[in-house]
Amino acid sequence: MSVKVARVSYEFTLHEMWGGSVDELGTNGRQKKRCLEMLKKSMPLWLAAFILCICMTARAEEGSSRRLISEKLIAQIDYSSWVQGTFKASPDSKRVAYVARTGTKVSVVVDGKAGKQYDGIGKDTFIFSPDGKHVAYGASIGINQFIVLDGKEEKQYDGIAAGSLAFSPDCKRFAYAAKASNKWFVVMDGKEQKQYEAMGKGSVVFSPDSMRLAYMAQIGNKWTAVVDGKEEKQSKGMVKGDLTFSPDSKRFAYRAGRDNNEFVVVDGKAGKQYDGIGVGTLVFSPDSMRLAYAAKVANKWFVVIDGREEKQYDGIGTGTSIFSPDSKRMAYVAAIGKKMFVVVDGKEEKQYDGIGEGTPIFSPDSKRVAYAAAVRNKMLMVLDGKEGKQFDVTGWPVFSPDSNHLAYVAKASDKWVMVVDGKTRNEYSGFGGWIVFDSPDNFHYLAQKGNNIYLVEERIK
Repeated sequence: MSVKVARVSYEFTLHEMWGGSVDELGTNGRQKKRCLEMLKKSMPLWLAAFILCICMTARAEEGSSRRLISEKLIAQIDYSSWVQGTFKASPDSKRVAYVARTGTKVSVVVDGKAGKQYDGIGKDTFIFSPDGKHVAYGASIGINQFIVLDGKEEKQYDGIAAGSLAFSPDCKRFAYAAKASNKWFVVMDGKEQKQYEAMGKGSVVFSPDSMRLAYMAQIGNKWTAVVDGKEEKQSKGMVKGDLTFSPDSKRFAYRAGRDNNEFVVVDGKAGKQYDGIGVGTLVFSPDSMRLAYAAKVANKWFVVIDGREEKQYDGIGTGTSIFSPDSKRMAYVAAIGKKMFVVVDGKEEKQYDGIGEGTPIFSPDSKRVAYAAAVRNKMLMVLDGKEGKQFDVTGWPVFSPDSNHLAYVAKASDKWVMVVDGKTRNEYSGFGGWIVFDSPDNFHYLAQKGNNIYLVEERIK
């Protein structure tokens, strides 16, 4: 099978179940490799309930690293009502939310303000919009389930599919899958679409320009892709997933199968058949002209780029195939036996015990490559082929817009630190959200000290 590797995810999913039946609510069953287990054991306990407090600011200049630090206290941890594992940070790392329990009722607390109490909050249904301005989640009263969007309850249904909630990239549209009278359908902008026997979990996808919508639906005993309200022809084989729009929103691809073979359908045309297509490996280049995915023949895996088959390996990392921003370069993770390594432009780099999920990444100028790697019980960052300092855990690396700086979080002993250009400063109890560069020399993130949660802004001098 394709290899699945680990990352530090700065966005945490809900673990609170519905009050009623949860048969239709899927869970994330992705296998985690050893480096992810290392991460889980060392994750901070700051993912807790909090009470929003009056903002206070503290400033300190790190002379040796030439970083100006600004810490704004935005929250305090309160363990009395927090439902464990439900902390959520917005994509812009400026808002926070969680699920709180009072007696037998639960509610979502956003920016310190508790919403209405319900019998249940849907697992894997709580999301922020891409700009962080809107929040939506599934809730239940008795056996009825419904969406709460910006505090307003939408129509009640028999079920809401976990993982189906989706905001459009421009944040103006919203869609999800619902069930009524044993039929499933997509609700987009409050309007119910055609009914089907079932809906694919997590398959509701907007195009990058926010104008198009695709999802998986079951017709009889087969699955099809529904794009712009039109069903793909069944003759192309049963759709299996990975519905993917190109960056320019004009092209569309997905993974399909017929008999014992699998293949990729691109712009309505079925590609070469293989013994398997890697789940989560389908990717368009930024210019929308190129396509890559992982395929299997017998027990060997390889990447297919523009229809050309690359070298065969024992495994290819799920979701690791990436094009550079200029669309000219390609990198992915491969495995030989128990060793894993990054392949850049067809060249194999050093072998490690593991490669961090979500890596490798290219810099914005397409010239640099960074990834996290595991060496025995330690992890380190590799930048342009050079190994950085070893830590217990390293997080997802982020390049600055000008490609000159690299930032990531890491854990050493019982402290989490922010690492910028290899220099370690700012010890915290934990981190949350994402590292977000606001300019080439300024970035922000969420961090914890004791019971306090801060919005931290840094300037690299």
